[in-house]
Amino acid sequence: MKIKEYELLVGGKKITAVFSDLAEQAQGSVMLKCDDTVVLATACMSKDGKDNRGFFNLTVEYLEKFYASGGILGSQFMRREGRPSDKAILSSRVIDRTIRPLFPHHIKNAVQVITTVLAVGKSDPTILAVNAASLSIAVSPIPWGGPVGAVHVGRNFNETELSTNLYTTPSGEPSYAVDLTVCGRDRTINMIEAMTFEISEDEFAKALALAEEEITALEAWQKKIVEEIGKEKLDMPEPKIPDAVKELFEAEIAPKLPSIFGSESKSNIHALEDSWKNLVEEKFKEDELSRAVAGDYFEEKINDVVHEAALARDERVDGRALDQVRALEAHAGGISPSLHGSGIFYRGETHVLSVLTLGGPDDAHALDGMEVKGKKRFMHHYNFPPYSVGETGRLGGINRREMGHGFLAEKALWPIMPDKLDFPYTMRVVSESLSSNGSTSQASICGSTIALLDGGVPIKAPVAGIAMGLMLAQGQNSNLKSKNYKILTDIQGPEDHHGDMDFKIAGTRNGITAVQLDIKVDGVPKEILVETLSAAKKAREEILDVIEKEIAKPRAELSPSAPRILVIRIKPDQIGLVIGGGGKTVNAIRDKTGAEITIEDDGTVYVTGKSPGAEQALEMIKDLTREIVVGESFEGEVVKILEIGAVVKITGAADGLVHISEIAPFRVARVTDFLKEGMKVPVKVVAVDPERGRISLSIKAAKPDLFKPKA
Repeated sequence: MKIKEYELLVGGKKITAVFSDLAEQAQGSVMLKCDDTVVLATACMSKDGKDNRGFFNLTVEYLEKFYASGGILGSQFMRREGRPSDKAILSSRVIDRTIRPLFPHHIKNAVQVITTVLAVGKSDPTILAVNAASLSIAVSPIPWGGPVGAVHVGRNFNETELSTNLYTTPSGEPSYAVDLTVCGRDRTINMIEAMTFEISEDEFAKALALAEEEITALEAWQKKIVEEIGKEKLDMPEPKIPDAVKELFEAEIAPKLPSIFGSESKSNIHALEDSWKNLVEEKFKEDELSRAVAGDYFEEKINDVVHEAALARDERVDGRALDQVRALEAHAGGISPSLHGSGIFYRGETHVLSVLTLGGPDDAHALDGMEVKGKKRFMHHYNFPPYSVGETGRLGGINRREMGHGFLAEKALWPIMPDKLDFPYTMRVVSESLSSNGSTSQASICGSTIALLDGGVPIKAPVAGIAMGLMLAQGQNSNLKSKNYKILTDIQGPEDHHGDMDFKIAGTRNGITAVQLDIKVDGVPKEILVETLSAAKKAREEILDVIEKEIAKPRAELSPSAPRILVIRIKPDQIGLVIGGGGKTVNAIRDKTGAEITIEDDGTVYVTGKSPGAEQALEMIKDLTREIVVGESFEGEVVKILEIGAVVKITGAADGLVHISEIAPFRVARVTDFLKEGMKVPVKVVAVDPERGRISLSIKAAKPDLFKPKA
């Protein structure tokens, strides 16, 4: 086995890159190690692009192996890896979004990058996977504009300083007050994934600056490795556009380009594209090359027009000002009283319905994966049906985009969720994208905020999200030799597709809660991103004004259709008493009342159900766990007759002895002269022996005249 190793100390941790012949058939491969976490990355490209799909065919996979965590995981009937976990899908997206902009997109050969987590230690495998993917492509012959570096910047709760390369095994609850994954190259940034607990734009800027320093070190290290062992890159020049294609475009399409501007810009561009496709098919029936490059040429020309309008004339395709948000609407409730809460949010042609469902603690999402273990009590799910863009398509299953958009909204909302002790419900919000013209993920955040408020969830503050765009001078890309760029607020479809940046920023009036950055150029300087944060804050506050005008605070009462959760604290040593042998006691309460009962190790008991069942169950638990105090009076039931007295049950779990001398204020010869099993009698507690668990009761102390002497 041939091995060559390279080491780097970054963020206080040693990273080791191991190059060997272990995966020698791959065109590029590397094993990256840090703190016992090991990730293998491979890169391959198909031999030709004959069967290409008409676009740059890149696939990225992040594979979790259960053995990496030292556990035999999976279901009882399937003890092997199956479909990718949510974490794996999200990690794949992080890698994809980082490396994709750096490929020459004229390549039609299929490119596949696979990262496999071989062992999970104390370092984040996702961060290692991004860096490993970068190295595997960089040392391969596949044309690419990397390498890139990836770091994690975070701040723990109750701390003030930011740090890099922190890692805590993820659970259902957030691990950090500030949690950023940042990727970049050449002193620019090309991917951000972040959740933060209402931090300021200034602190976010500091996090980016800290990330940039570590990324620069990673990039320099990778470049050194590539110089030593990297393979020569394949020469894959961009196909030359035939003059006949250019002439046809100039004659038939160029005069119609002004038609793409206006309120119907999205549909106008599509109509023009269809017209171009028809012309190409008719004109170049026998010319395969012209047909192959015509689509890319159309995209290039539309990009030029859209950029030129913004950069030269501050003009957007739909006629808005650069910092103008589209028309907004917010509606709380009104769908059906059967729903626990609902919100409708409009931003231009983007319309989202968000629906809240409340459940008990047992409804929490159990997580048991390679890395992630625990429970989630808040979930946000996102759906994007084909009719939202006026198309037909297959339904069923969730694709990576829907998963990523749903999780982004979930991260944006997590920081404002109420504490479990204050609101012990499990919360699920589903956002349905019913009409889309850009930024449905951010509209989902707004719709979800409205649904939570409508459902009476005591969130800490409303959250809104906005998607920001960028137009860079063509060819300028990351070098920023001039300040010829324009920032766009609230980008819609054509600006997302033909622009250079999709910078999604969500937060409250107090600060940022989530960020996601995707770009189409090779990098964006952090100075532009910091400037964009300020513009986004202004737009966010405008959206919050509209939301708060519709519903300013959580409704005072939960929906009548929502379950009620009652909470009681018992002593930990009383848990067994409530559960009973084999669960007999707690199951009996459930069967009698219809309520769900959740008992935690600290003695917190959650009773979930509709009235009056929940209240009845709570009283039964109180009755079981009630501490008996001397002087208390009860109406008890005689359950056993003894020679020396009678056993009287006073609560569901407690009984005591009425000594024969305590039955009446006169001498009693036989207990059976006055008491029978099943009798209800008043009793008073006269003594409690907690060590022996004995309670002494008295009937005569409770009601001296209950019995008359026998004649």
